[in-house]
Amino acid sequence: MDEQGEIARNQAQQARLYGEPLGPSLRRLTASLGITQARLAELLGLSAPMLSQLASARRVKIGNPAVVVRLRGLIDLVDGGVPADRGLLEARLRQVQAAQAPLSGASTLTDETSLIGGLRATASPEQLAAAAQVVEPISAELAHVLAQAAGRSRHG
Repeated sequence: MDEQGEIARNQAQQARLYGEPLGPSLRRLTASLGITQARLAELLGLSAPMLSQLASARRVKIGNPAVVVRLRGLIDLVDGGVPADRGLLEARLRQVQAAQAPLSGASTLTDETSLIGGLRATASPEQLAAAAQVVEPISAELAHVLAQAAGRSRHG
């Protein structure tokens, strides 16, 4: 298999594991948070070369569960709306950076994050957004979770 084929296969594996290939997720984080890739690596607790390998799909999986928890925290921060106040943003980034994976339980993620990851693994963003619109009159809370999984807020 040529290098491009291997990268495409790795991106598909990342999408199955994390809901989308890591490259677009990481680029969205750096752009939305106004940080460099080096700062993102620091926040996640990865080396800059390791982050680069994940972003380029030369490496598929994040081996450290705490890094996955921090990545999910940053994605949730961006999906929920980045604070305009830089001081508040920095405080939120420090909170995410300090996050650790739980020592017990089958999952390294919270129930809500596991649900969102599961939804992202089973449906496209468009399907999730459509489902959110359908269920909103019945359950605003469920619609919010579906919209969050779709990578969109219900208000934007």
